[in-house]
Parts: sequence; structure tokens; C-alpha cells
Amino acid sequence: MKISENLDYNRNSYLFEIERYFDKNIIKVMVGMRRSGKSVLMRQVIAHLINQRKISENDILYIDKEDLFYDFLKNYEDLYRYVEEKKPKYLFIDEVQEIENWEKAIASFHKKRIDLFITGSNAKMLSSDLATYLAGRYVSIPIYTLSFNEFIEINKKSDTDPLVEFTDYIRFGGFPLLSQFTGDQQACYVIIRDIFETIILKDIVSRHKIRRVSLLYNIIRYVSDNIGNTFSANKISDYLKSQRIKIDVETVQDYLGFLTSTFALHKIRRYDIHGKRHLEISEKYYLGDLGLRHALIGYHPESINQFLENIVCLELLRRGYQVSVGKLGSREIDFIAEKEGRKMYVQVCYLLATQDVFEREFGALRDVEDQHPKLVLSMDAENYGNSFEGIQRKNIIKWLLKEGQ
Repeated sequence: MKISENLDYNRNSYLFEIERYFDKNIIKVMVGMRRSGKSVLMRQVIAHLINQRKISENDILYIDKEDLFYDFLKNYEDLYRYVEEKKPKYLFIDEVQEIENWEKAIASFHKKRIDLFITGSNAKMLSSDLATYLAGRYVSIPIYTLSFNEFIEINKKSDTDPLVEFTDYIRFGGFPLLSQFTGDQQACYVIIRDIFETIILKDIVSRHKIRRVSLLYNIIRYVSDNIGNTFSANKISDYLKSQRIKIDVETVQDYLGFLTSTFALHKIRRYDIHGKRHLEISEKYYLGDLGLRHALIGYHPESINQFLENIVCLELLRRGYQVSVGKLGSREIDFIAEKEGRKMYVQVCYLLATQDVFEREFGALRDVEDQHPKLVLSMDAENYGNSFEGIQRKNIIKWLLKEGQ
């Protein structure tokens, strides 16, 4: 592959973010779940440098650690010698965590003012002791699987009914690779399961020397079946014990930590609105891509509320919000989203079909006394107006397609 090759689709929101740091003496670190599109984005950045900024390919070095050609780069010394030989002005390393003690070499390249771009599939890759080599010298850019906007673009379906496409998005999730298998449900779920197997075996079992692999699967299945529910490691341990699977709370906590470090799970803490503090127990977990749930435990359309909540959580994270679950006395608010001093309260449901549902979704928001925006997202059509008692009401598909809000 030529590094200047054309790409089938663009991830412009990420490219615009990364472009801010071009030719700045700061390391660009793109982190995200395996097969979330980091490699394509990296090649898109390279293509932009070549085609838009007229950078010579000879000044760019691209190392893909998933390519066997680069298998000889075992540690930081191998990497340092290879890069010194090539003398690039721009260095791109995909899945850098596969190189032992990579931080040492990267820190040295940074001092030489090489423009550095790296990707990784582990959230803790910059929290190790060696990461002190990079303190204050990098910017972390999280990469997620496709947004609904991107899903439509990559599948070239902008001329069809968004509701039809959203049904596919719910069913299969946003792994970019699936665009090659549109309409083949069996192939899509086989691919998603393979992605998850790679995460489990390569990023967790191998890295952390896990012996009881079946426990990992039991825990991820429990989490997948409890999207949107608060629970603790203790509750998971008790449940597994009820299934005659012996496991202690500390092991559950460790395994949940391993799963979140790979971005297969996102841990969302609860926030006490009255007490103005985060709570230390009974958080929520959401999957890094909804397709993982269906590949693991099957597609169950009656769980549509959980599906929508997971999609909204990921979209808020994708838009750069810090996300918490709100606790207001005995009531709960699905998400508190904060960014750059702005705050928004968000409730998610399938349909506002009954008065009880209406009161549940709007009641908690009415009880919040501050003046920050409040939003209820549902699949209802928007022929009833856009607000109720100052609370915005939006169709979830239209909200997803209108990025940046």
C-alpha cells in the first residue's frame, strides 16, 4: 500500500482535531478500541499531509505493528535504530504498544522535533511508569467506532430513509469493517465476535496473564445484559456465585478494569446533583460498540431502550463531553454531559407512549433547579413541538445526525 492512497471515506471531525497540532512539537496520540478506525484515520492524516500540505512521501515514515513486515521492531532500541536510519520528518506508528518500552524511543524522537503520530488500543498505555517520559508532551485524541453520520456516509446511503439505516446501526453497530458486508447479518456478527476475541486474547489475556478466561466472558455478558442499570463489582460477584461460579470482588474489579482499558467498556460514574459529588459505588457501564452486545448474547429487540441509551452515551463521548449518570434523590437522570464549562441533562427512552413514561422522563428533569439545558431524546416523531416546560424534546435520529450539539 502506498501511504498516499485514496481512502474510501473520511473521518473529518477527527482530522480537523488532529490538524490543529500539525507541525507542533507535541505528540499526537490516537487511542481507541481495536478496529474502531484508527489505522484508516492515520492513513487519512498522511494523505492530507501529502495532498494538501505537499509534504514529500520521503519525509514520512509509517510503521504498522500489525504488519508482519515490522515484526523485527520488538523494543525501543529496534525502533530507535530503524527510525534513525530512515530520518523522517513525520513519524506514524500504528499500535505502538506492541513495541516494548516504546516511550523511551518516542521521547527521544520528540527531542529531535520529529512530528509524531501514534495509535494504541489501551487506555493505560500512557499511565504506566514509563509514561513519565512523555509527561506534558502529548495530546490524547480518543477515537470511537462510526457515528451514525459516518455510518451513513461509509455505506453511501444518504439518499435512503434514515430510520431504515438507523435500524441497521442499532443491529450491527459502527465497526467500519462491516461496510464490506452490508446485508450479511451472519458475516457481520462473525466479524464482531472475532474483533472481541482479539481484544480478549491479545489485549487482556496475554497482557495480564489471565488464566480463568471464562470469567472474562461471564462478566462481559453480564454487563452486556445490564446496559443502563447501576451495579457494582460486588453485585456481579454475587450473581456469578448464584450460578455456582466462585469469584471474589477484587477479581471482578480487576477484570472490569481490563475491559475498560481496551475501550470495550466505558465506565460512567454516578453524580449526586444535590450533594455535588461523584459517588463511589454502583456505576454504569456501556459497550464501546453496540454490535458487541448482539454478537455476544444475541439481538433482542425488546431491549431497545438499552440500545438507545448506549448509542447516546457513545455519541456524547464522541462529541467531547465528560459524561456522568445523574442522581437526584430517588430519581435518576440518564446523563449529565459537561464540556468547556457547559452542562446538559439528557434523558433517553424509546417512546413517550404513556403518561407514566412521560412523567418518568420529564419529572426528574423538572426537579433539577439549575438553568442548564435539559433534553429528552426518543424515537417519537417531532410533530408535537420542540419543548415542554422548558425541556427540549428531540427525535434521537435527528439529534444524532446534527453533530456538534
